Order: sequence, then structure tokens, then C-alpha cells
Amino acid sequence: MPQIRQLTAYLEAFAPLSYQESYDNSGLIVGDPNAEIAGVLVTLDATEAVIDEAIAKGCNVVVAHHPIVFKGLKKINGKTYVERAVIKAIKNDVAIYAAHTNLDNVAGGVNFKIAEKLKLQNVRILAPKSQVLSKLVTFVPIADTQPVLDALYAAGAGQIGDYSNCSFRVSGTGTYQPGENAQPVIGQVGEYHEEAENRIEVIMPTQQQGQLLAALRQAHPYEEVAYYLTALDNQNQEVGSGAIGDLPEALDSQTWLRYLKENMAVSLIRHTPFVDRPIRRIAVCGGVGSFLLPDAIRSGADVFVTADYKYHEFFDADGRITICDINHYESEVFTKELISQYLAKKFTTFAVILSETDTNPVRFFI
Repeated sequence: MPQIRQLTAYLEAFAPLSYQESYDNSGLIVGDPNAEIAGVLVTLDATEAVIDEAIAKGCNVVVAHHPIVFKGLKKINGKTYVERAVIKAIKNDVAIYAAHTNLDNVAGGVNFKIAEKLKLQNVRILAPKSQVLSKLVTFVPIADTQPVLDALYAAGAGQIGDYSNCSFRVSGTGTYQPGENAQPVIGQVGEYHEEAENRIEVIMPTQQQGQLLAALRQAHPYEEVAYYLTALDNQNQEVGSGAIGDLPEALDSQTWLRYLKENMAVSLIRHTPFVDRPIRRIAVCGGVGSFLLPDAIRSGADVFVTADYKYHEFFDADGRITICDINHYESEVFTKELISQYLAKKFTTFAVILSETDTNPVRFFI
């Protein structure tokens, strides 16, 4: 049976922990990474009731969107709902894993799932992150250029938006003189050598540096590989906050509200006055999204769908955009579906079950 560490590695290949926000606590919160997996329960929140459900259904792993532990626990004596959930999980050998803002911040993640539910087209990251890319430059004998590039591509380099296998090369002459302890593949010990080489450059996610350098060393013919890395300020179009896309057709305000309510399965929508134009371009952010309002406006969105707006924050729409607050749980509940579908692509030897526990702490009287 697969071990928990294989499951977490698979999740983190999609949503690397390095992409989570500084305040977050994604990752394996409770559990032995070497334990075998009996079953996985997918939930939005790893509450005590969810742990009970996992036990009842024979699942020893709970994969949640929200980390049950956000702050350090100084005592674990069952005084709070967090401590009780952790205690119950430990007593019953149930692991808890959370994929939170790292899953928010990747293309195909939480916000893209919302866009899918709304049937948006031409979906892209609303606010791409910078300082998460690096440039790798190395020098390769002409004949070995393509095998080295293929290895780098396979390890995750050379992706720019929807384009893969991106690189730049220029030919030149490399020089070296092997020392007495060297074992040169080309040239002789003690003799000055000139070799026709390609200088190749690729862009890569900074967080994949280790595996890319390992791939480079494995594929490169030289005993010592010359390379250098440069941190970039470029925006990574595959990593960032929110998403934006277009409806299949423009809608009027009342049709839009019915459409939003039906497709996101919400019972209550708080919104600002509608701007006097057809609704076509939609910006979305699961959970708290008010920080993205300027990006939504700059991107030409007609509506911004998010949650947890405060009274005074609604004024910031200022007639330039319509804010639709669909509440936190409702904005992210389909994350369960996203995670389970992703896990099902890889793992077939254990059950991946959607939690039936309603963890929404908010109730509405309508």
C-alpha cells in the first residue's frame, strides 16, 4: 500500500508548500509520513466531527483545505476545538494534511475550480506572483545539447505560460584544462582544451532548483558542470492569487445573480450596486479576497466573486466593479472535489472519499 509520504509528495508536486503565504501552515500537521494509507477522507475543515467520520469510514488520512492548526499549540489538553481534533487524530492514528494557500496560488487550484463551476473561459491567474522564478544558464557540448535540454524540461524547466520546452541557445567556445585528479570525458589531463559548446538558458520555478540541478548533473556529459542561477522578478503566470475569465455570454444583473446562486450552490449573496454594463468578465477568489479588488478592477472585471467582505470594504467598489460576496465556506467547498479528483488520478489502491460532514460554522435565517 502507498505511504502517506507518497500522497503528500504527489499533492506538493501540484501545490508546492513554498507557494503558501507566510502566515499559513500547510503540509502534514499530524501523522507518520511512513504509515501506509488505508483510506483518505477529503474535507474543507479537519474538525473533530470530521475525524470521527474518518474513523467510522476506515480512513487513516484526512486531507483538508484549511489547516486545523494555524498558530503554535503551547498546550494540548482538549480545551479548544483545535486541541480536541488533534488529540482524537493522534489517539486514532489519523493523519491530517492541509493544502491551503499553496493550493489557492496555483493554476488549476482552488480559484480555477470556482472558474470551472462558473463555466468561465480563457481563465488565468488574476494577480501573478513575482520572485518565484530563476534563470539557469549552463554550457554544453554541441552534440549533447538536446539531451540536456530534454532532461531540464522533464524536471520542470522551460515553462512560460501555455508554452513548454522554452529555451535560448547561442554557440561559442568553451575552454578548460583538466587537473591531475580530473577524469575528463573530453580532453586530456594536463592539456588545454577548446570545445564547441552551446550556452543554453531556461527559466525555472525557484522552488524546483534542487531537482533541476540534479537532472542537469545527471544528463550533462562533463565531470564538472559549469552553470549559474539568477533570481528573476518576472511574474510567474502559473502562480498567484485569484483567477479571472469570461462568461460564455454576457448577462444582465438579475440573470447573473441567479446564475451565480445556482452554479455555486449558495443561498445568500451580498453584493454592491451593479455597474451599468453587461456582465461578462468575472474575477474570483476563494475565501478572503478583498486584497485583490484593485487587481480585479485593473483587469477589467465586471464582477468580483469572493467572500468575507466587511461593511466598509464594500465602498471600495466605488462604481467601478460589482462585488459579490458568497461567504467563505460556499466559495471554497468545491475544493473537496478538486482534491479528490486529483488524488484519484494517481492512487487506485485505497478509497478517496468526500466528507459528508458540514463544517460550515455559519448559518443563515432567510
